Amino acid sequence: MRRIRILVAYDGTEFHGWQVQPGLPTVQGWLEKVVSEIEGAPVKVHGSGRTDAGVHALGQVAAFSLNNRIPCANLRRAMNRLLPPAIRVLHVEEAPPDFHPRYHARSKTYEYRIWRGEVCPPMRRLYLCHFPYPLDEERMIELAPLFEGEHDFSAFAAADERDALGGSKVRTIFESRLWREGEELVYRVRGSGFLKHMVRMMVGTLVETGKGNLERKDVEARLAPGFAGKAGPAMPASGLCLMSVEYES
Repeated sequence: MRRIRILVAYDGTEFHGWQVQPGLPTVQGWLEKVVSEIEGAPVKVHGSGRTDAGVHALGQVAAFSLNNRIPCANLRRAMNRLLPPAIRVLHVEEAPPDFHPRYHARSKTYEYRIWRGEVCPPMRRLYLCHFPYPLDEERMIELAPLFEGEHDFSAFAAADERDALGGSKVRTIFESRLWREGEELVYRVRGSGFLKHMVRMMVGTLVETGKGNLERKDVEARLAPGFAGKAGPAMPASGLCLMSVEYES
């Protein structure tokens, strides 16, 4: 039995997220369908994490096991031939038998992009959040690093079926930066892991500071254990992209 690791990019617009959902198109569902067809038997595909409906990826990592001896380069070509154009397998390689893309991941990097101009380019509308209204961008840039470090991100998490398991919502953020790039505000965050809607709610909180609705102390309060309420609001999924997943070499 071979363990295969793949690097996947996808346009999340037409999918109901990563995770398999009965009767709905998902990225994991398509990958499992295609790999199972190549294998001639059901194959489970594991990802580094679950992206929500409408969220994109340039560097999602997934893995699966199969008996088929097809060379990695041929497997990549076969998968891309069978997958819809919105999903592309960028790289295929052999992995250790115990490799798991989620449990072995050390960090993930996301970017969120906000178009600040009055008119959003139609060809980019599916990959941005259009927000042409007044914002104190300097304040947002100044406060973005507040998320860095180890914090309880309970206030930045949407309800999730995994909540019943009682897992910790403490995460470590290694980098949290916001900058202006032409007509766009670009937010980049790299962390040990992320909760459901967490990045979108982090960006939403920064937008609220830009509107003047929140101060530094309000952001800090939302990062404190026991905060009563939710941060955010969650920004639209279209502006979010999983850029990369990092592993120990």
